[in-house]
Amino acid sequence: MNEKTMTETDMNSTMTIVPIGIIRNNIPVPPLVAGKDGLEHNAVYDSAMETMKETPGSISEIIIDDRFTDLLDGIEDYSHIVVFYWAHRVPAAGRRLVRIHPAGLSDYPEKGIFATCSPARPNPILMTVVRLLKREKDRVSVQGLDAIDNSPVLDIKPYVSEMYPREGVCIPGWMEKIMKEFPREGN
Repeated sequence: MNEKTMTETDMNSTMTIVPIGIIRNNIPVPPLVAGKDGLEHNAVYDSAMETMKETPGSISEIIIDDRFTDLLDGIEDYSHIVVFYWAHRVPAAGRRLVRIHPAGLSDYPEKGIFATCSPARPNPILMTVVRLLKREKDRVSVQGLDAIDNSPVLDIKPYVSEMYPREGVCIPGWMEKIMKEFPREGN
């Protein structure tokens, strides 16, 4: 396997995932672009970094397919949910990356994709814990979703903090710096 990319042969297995809905918001394109050479800041933004910093306060609407609306019953009882979505704008070259500079910042050392939160992954399945603002029939309004407009939603789960470890959690220093630069709700 190449140090930077996986081969086409590595990517030939398939499985079927059915989207349950779609994300609607005012983020038309990703702030970071994944290509064969790694992550780069999207030139369409004056500042991709500013766009990423604004994400925690942004509002998105998740529109659930009619076939799955009943699956939302009771979700409004939670303050937060976990949204799993497909990074549909990650090109094939970005899906073959092995190592990147986290957040596309070259002052951080390259790390393996699985050690980062990059959208560039073999299977660009992303997840974000978001504040649930309201649910109206097939629509769920959330705050802090870092997806772009039209991203397919794969799953939604309630966020139950007691199900996640809080004691003894360790993250590397470079990730702590990124989290300070791009704080999320509650950080």
